[in-house]
Amino acid sequence: MPVWPQFFTVRRRRRVRTRKRAPAASYVAHKESARALISERTRHHAELHTFTFGRIAIRDTRRSWGSCSSKGNLNFNYKLLFLPPCLREYIIIHELCHLRVLNHSVDFWREVESLMPDAKARAVALRQFERTSGTSVSALTKLTEAHAECSQCLLIE
Repeated sequence: MPVWPQFFTVRRRRRVRTRKRAPAASYVAHKESARALISERTRHHAELHTFTFGRIAIRDTRRSWGSCSSKGNLNFNYKLLFLPPCLREYIIIHELCHLRVLNHSVDFWREVESLMPDAKARAVALRQFERTSGTSVSALTKLTEAHAECSQCLLIE
């Protein structure tokens, strides 16, 4: 018998089985319109800044707005549809920059800043809203209504 079990308690984590949740009615209702909008904006920025990506997937994720795989595939949360255009554009550019730098290093943030100089302010605004109001569709709709006069949003549309 090895010596170390006498001195250390070995704890094993019990694997928690998670049930697959049923798709939200909002997700089912808005998935295709989100796909159309996000695909169009992603292709626009990809052509403008010479990015090459694989496929675009629209998902109902709990904790992230988007992700990028090492294969060049992009995943976006359907709730981007309900974000103001200025924040939506930030998330799309953020994920496109991951095609060049797959982490959040200084080089990555330089890349984001070169394409969107006010990216840091947009990221802060997005995180602040998430903490105060959450990411429910109704909260995001209120945020979009509040952004109706946003100068950045008006430039995009």
